Amino acid sequence: MLIRGILVFCLCFFSGTIQAQKLYVLGTLQDGGSPHMGCEKLCCAVQKSQDYVSSIGVVGERQSFIFDATPDFVSQTNYLKEVSGHKSVAIFLTHAHMGHYTGLMHLGREAYNAVKTMVYAMPKMVHFLSKNGPWSQLVSLKNIALMPLQENQTVFLDQSLSVTPLKVPHRDEYSETVGYLIKGKNKTALYVPDIDKWSKWNRSIVALVKKVDYAFLDGTFFADGELPRPMSEVPHPFVSETAALLGSLPLKERQKVYFIHLNHSNPARNSAFKGRLDLERLGFQFAAFGLSFDL
Repeated sequence: MLIRGILVFCLCFFSGTIQAQKLYVLGTLQDGGSPHMGCEKLCCAVQKSQDYVSSIGVVGERQSFIFDATPDFVSQTNYLKEVSGHKSVAIFLTHAHMGHYTGLMHLGREAYNAVKTMVYAMPKMVHFLSKNGPWSQLVSLKNIALMPLQENQTVFLDQSLSVTPLKVPHRDEYSETVGYLIKGKNKTALYVPDIDKWSKWNRSIVALVKKVDYAFLDGTFFADGELPRPMSEVPHPFVSETAALLGSLPLKERQKVYFIHLNHSNPARNSAFKGRLDLERLGFQFAAFGLSFDL
C-alpha cells in the first residue's frame, strides 16, 4: 500500500495536477477597457497587447481560480490554464458591474456550454444571477454552479489555500461589493479593485496592508479633474489619495501596494508619467499583466 501511495503521488506530481501556489495579474483596466468607447484621446489611440480588464488568477494545488469574469474572460482563462496546467477554472465574483461578471456569458450554450463551473458569489449577487436573464439560464442549464459566500466567512479551497470575502462600500445597484483576502501556504494577498473611498470602509486599509504580503488596490483614477464630468458620480480613491494615506508606512510596507483597475484616462497607465515615477520612487507599484507572485 505504501508503494502504491508513493506511485500515485509521483504520477500526480509529474502529470502537473499538483502545482505550487501562485497569484497572477490577469488584467489591470477599469470595466470599460481600452480603447474605451467614445474616447478619441491619445490614451485610447492604440490598443495594447494583453491590455485586459482588472482580474487576478490564483493557482492552487489541483485547481485554478479567477477573480472576476471580465469582458476579457476568454483570454484571461486561457492564459491561467496555460500557466497552471489545470483544465478547469473556478470563479470568484466581486460585484455586478459590467467589467466584473459579464464574462460569464462565455460559459453559456451559445459558446463553451460549460458544465457546473463553480461561481463563488455573495448573497445578493447569487440572487441577481439566479433571477435575471440571461444569467439565470446559466443556472437553469447548469452551466454554472453558484457557491454562496458570506461576509468574513473563509472558504478553504485546499489544505493551505483560503479566500475570505470582505464587504466594501461601492455603488451597489444590483449586488453588494466585496474585496478578497487570499491566504496561501506562505503569503497573503488583498484584492480590492473597487471601493468608493477608504474613509467609508469600516476597516483600516493601513492596518490591512500591514497584515498582507501583497495589496492589489483600486487605482481607477490618479487625481481629481481627470474626467469631463463630476467625479463624485463615480467615486473611487484617487491613486494620489491612497499614496498619501499610506505614505507614512515604512518602505517595505509601501512596496506591497500594486495599483490595479486603472481607467483608460488614468495618466499612470503611461510608465513615463511623472506622477507614476514619483510614486514608484516611494515604493508604490502598478500592476501589469503576467506579473506572478508566490503564495
